[in-house]
Amino acid sequence: MGRVTSRTPVLRIRGSQRSTRPDTVAAEEPLEIRLDGTPLAVTMRTPGHDFDLVHGFLATEGVIAGVDDISALRYCDSVDAEGRNTYNVVDVVLAPGVQAPDTALDRNFYTTSSCGVCGKASIDAIRTRTTHDVASDGTRLTLDTLLALPDRLRAAQQVFDKTGGLHAAGLFTAAGELVALREDVGRHNAVDKVVGDGVRTGGLPLAGSVLMVSGRSSFELTQKAALAGIPVLAAVSAPSSLAVELAAEVGITLIGFLRGDGCNVYTHTERVELG
Repeated sequence: MGRVTSRTPVLRIRGSQRSTRPDTVAAEEPLEIRLDGTPLAVTMRTPGHDFDLVHGFLATEGVIAGVDDISALRYCDSVDAEGRNTYNVVDVVLAPGVQAPDTALDRNFYTTSSCGVCGKASIDAIRTRTTHDVASDGTRLTLDTLLALPDRLRAAQQVFDKTGGLHAAGLFTAAGELVALREDVGRHNAVDKVVGDGVRTGGLPLAGSVLMVSGRSSFELTQKAALAGIPVLAAVSAPSSLAVELAAEVGITLIGFLRGDGCNVYTHTERVELG
C-alpha cells in the first residue's frame, strides 16, 4: 500500500494474552494546495489520489466548475531531510479567466482530517451556493437498492481491511452500481476525492447519482454534494441539524442510519421508492 499505510510496533492485549507485534495504521500527512504558487489550503489526508482530492476540493469550494478551469497542476517544493520529494505540495494553475478565491479574513482554508468545517469563520461564510439545480433532479432509487449500499461500500474498502482506520465515500448509480470509491482518514477528503474523480472525467454535475459515506453526514459533506450536483446523500450514521437544513434547502435527499434493514430519510423522501 506504500504511503497509504505504515507499520508500527504495538503491545497487543487480548484478555490474558500479551504480545508485541507490528500493526498496520492508516497514513496521515499534510497536503498543501497552492494556486499559482500562493498557498490556499492545507488538509491532513491519507496520501493517494491527491490530484482527485485537489480537483474535488476546488470544485466543492466553488473555485472551479469543471476540469477545463484548471490548466495545469503538479507536485512541487516539498522535500524531506534527504532531499526526496514528499509529494505533499500541489501547485495548481487556473485556466485564463478563472478567478482565484478571496482568502482574506472571512474564511480559513486550513482543514483537518476530522472536521473540514473547523476554522471557518462562520456558517454564513461557508454557505456557498451551488450552480447546479439539484432540486429538479428526477433520480429515483428503490429501497432495496438503498439498503444494499453499505455492504457494497464496505466490500470495496481495501485499506480499511488492513487498518480499520479510514473513512470511505462511494459514488453509486441509482441502480446501485459503484462508480468510484475513495478512502481517507478524513471523511471530507474521501468525498473530495470521489468528486474530483468525477471532475477529472468531465462528469460534473454528478446528476443521477448517490453519494454513500461512512460515518455521519455533516453540513460540509452536504454542501460538497450540492456543489457537485449530487441529489442523494446517504450515511451509515447520523446527520447534523445543519446538514438536514441545507439538504432541505437545496433539494438533496438526505439519508442517515443506513444499516441493516432500515434507515431514516430526512429530506425529499420522494426519491426513495418504497415498493
